[in-house]
Amino acid sequence: MTLPAAAVSFLFSAAPALADLKICNRMSYVVEAAIGIDDKAATATRGWFRIDPATCRVVVQGTLSADRILLNARALGVYGASPIPQSGSDTLCVAQDNFVIAAARQCRSGQTQAAFTQVTPTQGDDGNLVTYLAEDSEYDDEQARLAGIQRLLVIIGYDVGAIDGVDGPKTQAALAAFLKSRGLPSDAVSSPNFFKTMVDATQTPSASGLTWCNDTPHKVMAAIATDDGKSVTSRGWYRLDPKACLHPDVTGQPKQIFSFAEAIDADNRVIKLKDKPLNWGGDRQLCTRETKFETNEQTDCGARGFAATGFGVVDMSSGGKTLRFAMP
Repeated sequence: MTLPAAAVSFLFSAAPALADLKICNRMSYVVEAAIGIDDKAATATRGWFRIDPATCRVVVQGTLSADRILLNARALGVYGASPIPQSGSDTLCVAQDNFVIAAARQCRSGQTQAAFTQVTPTQGDDGNLVTYLAEDSEYDDEQARLAGIQRLLVIIGYDVGAIDGVDGPKTQAALAAFLKSRGLPSDAVSSPNFFKTMVDATQTPSASGLTWCNDTPHKVMAAIATDDGKSVTSRGWYRLDPKACLHPDVTGQPKQIFSFAEAIDADNRVIKLKDKPLNWGGDRQLCTRETKFETNEQTDCGARGFAATGFGVVDMSSGGKTLRFAMP
């Protein structure tokens, strides 16, 4: 599966900030959001607020006094490089885990810069203010929830056909197989915790497909490449938190799979041990770059703005493979 070029839409109209502020997710991704409150005296940020498809989350309670409200949203690491672009011109500080930063225009150690987009929320029927996250597909809540389920089923390893928010026999068969594998009743799909159950499943070693597990105390960024017999496509990055596992999305039956991963610190710098980068790869030189990438051209990496990176071959002959990233 290739991540689509999803555009995040911020639907808005002028409204006074006199009530709770909530963010509603009409995307097919579980997202984490951070907000910025820009006032005359200072700009503060806070996050991360996890929001499942077709749900809303209150991010500010009570009367909100601010000159501007800013938003950054990212998909969970299980989806690979976040498909949510940020078009805003404000660059504010965030942290990897839950955070509140009072002065967010000058980052300190452990904080990184992120692009924020200004939003002007709508005032809902309940009197609260709301900002919507949406894809180009313009899903309604029901479609966003189903497309979100389809997307996670694909990552876990099931064939749902298209990720389109439309119910069908392939989606139903894949969903039934997933529920059976977890010993869950059919009505578990409507549970408010169902997306957590599915995300947890993407982070559990699997008997089929490729699984990465991060056994280090550091964050690990990983990239994958697949050879379909015609070309080799490399893409990244996938974020693995410490002690977590993840299934990179691989569709079809590639002739070979390649893997590369590296540990990074809180400032997104590669960790070195005795001046040697802490990474896991091999001898196959393929193209990568620091930001989100996908390319099926593997020659002249440097001339095209990429770097040649050593990937390792993954033997999938047994039907399933777990790669564990550990300290040397």
